[in-house]
Amino acid sequence: MKKFVAILVMGVMLLSVCLFAGCSSDENVLHIYNWGDYMDESIIAEFEAEYNCRVEIKYFTENEAMYADVKNSDINYDLLFPSDYMIEKMIKEDMLLELDHSKIPNMANLDETYLDASYDPGNKYSIPYMWGTVGILYNTEKVDEEITSWDVLFDEKYKGEVYMLDSVRDSLGVALLELGYSMNERDEAKVEEAKQLLIDQKAKGIVRAYDVDNIKRDMASGIGTLGVVYSGDAVVAMEDSDSLAYALPENGTNIWYDAVVIPKNSENPDLAHSFIDFLCRGDIAKRNVDEIGYCTPNKLAYDMLDDEIKNDKTIYPDAEYIEKCEVFQDLGDLTEKYDEMWMVITGS
Repeated sequence: MKKFVAILVMGVMLLSVCLFAGCSSDENVLHIYNWGDYMDESIIAEFEAEYNCRVEIKYFTENEAMYADVKNSDINYDLLFPSDYMIEKMIKEDMLLELDHSKIPNMANLDETYLDASYDPGNKYSIPYMWGTVGILYNTEKVDEEITSWDVLFDEKYKGEVYMLDSVRDSLGVALLELGYSMNERDEAKVEEAKQLLIDQKAKGIVRAYDVDNIKRDMASGIGTLGVVYSGDAVVAMEDSDSLAYALPENGTNIWYDAVVIPKNSENPDLAHSFIDFLCRGDIAKRNVDEIGYCTPNKLAYDMLDDEIKNDKTIYPDAEYIEKCEVFQDLGDLTEKYDEMWMVITGS
């Protein structure tokens, strides 16, 4: 019986792989590789009906894993949703298709503030999707102090109650800021200090877990006390629990930008352009924001948001605070060093 079940499961897995790889040449299929919990799923069915196609989605939890998969996988994805520094890296490595802006007329709905960024001048390869910050989500019933710095994440009184992001750049970035360094630090001695800080934090039992998508769910359920999270996850968690609040440390943080790109080996670039244009529609962008909580670069969607959200400076920080923040940059040759440190920190 076990053998039969194993064969059945293998058959289902092979069928899934076959479908994702586009075994049927008669179907118009769009292959998307996206972050988990990062899109209103109802818009997928709407796009499929409007464009008479099928959308297949695979999910990743960090830029580095996505990059390695795209680099080494036999699957030809049509759309990716990488972050700023990873887009910069993929452009340098000639991995992305230059976009045809004439096929993305709804790009006109985007706020110019988020266009022509340093990681992709002229938006030749990417169209902004969402942006936000990295901050601290905390349970106000368990924390009786004002959260103004990263110090709280390393306080032993919160032993076993702190979630850290399962992301090399984000968690090492937090440690670097705690030490007074840049999140884009290239001095290996300083990065080693940050590595050791995270090792000590874990050795002292402060870290409950390294995670991404489950932090907001656990904390909304009352599990854990503090968590390093992306701002949109904080919004979703706070909607589910009145006991949660989100803080941005006074000395700044990472402000990040995620965009949608088309890999150079895409087998359906025309449909990929259509999906990007679809995402840039005001109504679709608003539904995405409502579902996932992140900040939108779409002018039409932003105008439709409640004033309570638009005026919340922890979600939409003002220019003065943004000046204190850093956008991650491609580390070039140091990337491998960071990855090696991450394996030591997490024990993987």
